Amino acid sequence: MPNFLSTKPINPPDRLIVALDFSTVEAAQALVEQLGDAVSFYKIGLELFMAKGYFDFLSWLIAHGKKVFVDLKFFDVPETVRSAVRALASSGATLATVHGNQSIMEAAVKDKGALKILAVTALTSLDRGDLDDLGFSCDVDQLVLSRARRALLAGVDGIVSSGLEASAIRAELGDKLLVVTPGIRPVDNQTVDDQKRTVNVAQAFLNGADYIVVGRPIRQAIDPYQAALVIQRTIQTVFSG
Repeated sequence: MPNFLSTKPINPPDRLIVALDFSTVEAAQALVEQLGDAVSFYKIGLELFMAKGYFDFLSWLIAHGKKVFVDLKFFDVPETVRSAVRALASSGATLATVHGNQSIMEAAVKDKGALKILAVTALTSLDRGDLDDLGFSCDVDQLVLSRARRALLAGVDGIVSSGLEASAIRAELGDKLLVVTPGIRPVDNQTVDDQKRTVNVAQAFLNGADYIVVGRPIRQAIDPYQAALVIQRTIQTVFSG
């Protein structure tokens, strides 16, 4: 089986991105403080965006030496997306997401500055039945690969992709795009949730992920700090050969 382990110069602890999917900034901040030095990179998404203080919290994370992935999946008139990205570029965030429509991707990269733009290929909550409902006749992996090709042409920095499709993307496009993989479930995790296309930590990286996004397996753990450390040790093992 091919090994698509990332060779990008990324500090191994930074390869774990923890999803702060909370309804209040206070709850999100409490987890960050609990995780301490075990985690250096956080994703703040739509649920937290609806809470008071989203951008103040983004600034707080950066002031505390953390990297931030703004996962708001911009989808609007291209010029509006361009303006939104331009405004976000000065925030200090490292990554941000847009939907993988060609005109939106092309607009998003025009004024992004140092901010890296990721195109969403297909949400990891979608399966074959969901794609049928949406009118897509192709398989999930074909849809993801097609959108990855278009993302590369549009000039975005990377894509969000399930670990199940990452290897096909690497096989065709090499290391030209960053691959960020959500839907990670540690081997011993039995969480029942809405993620349908999942892989474990080691599989995600061997399939070509540059970063993984982990939420519930850490947030809902009895000891989130230890859960994060276990994942970090796995990452160190994978990348140390």
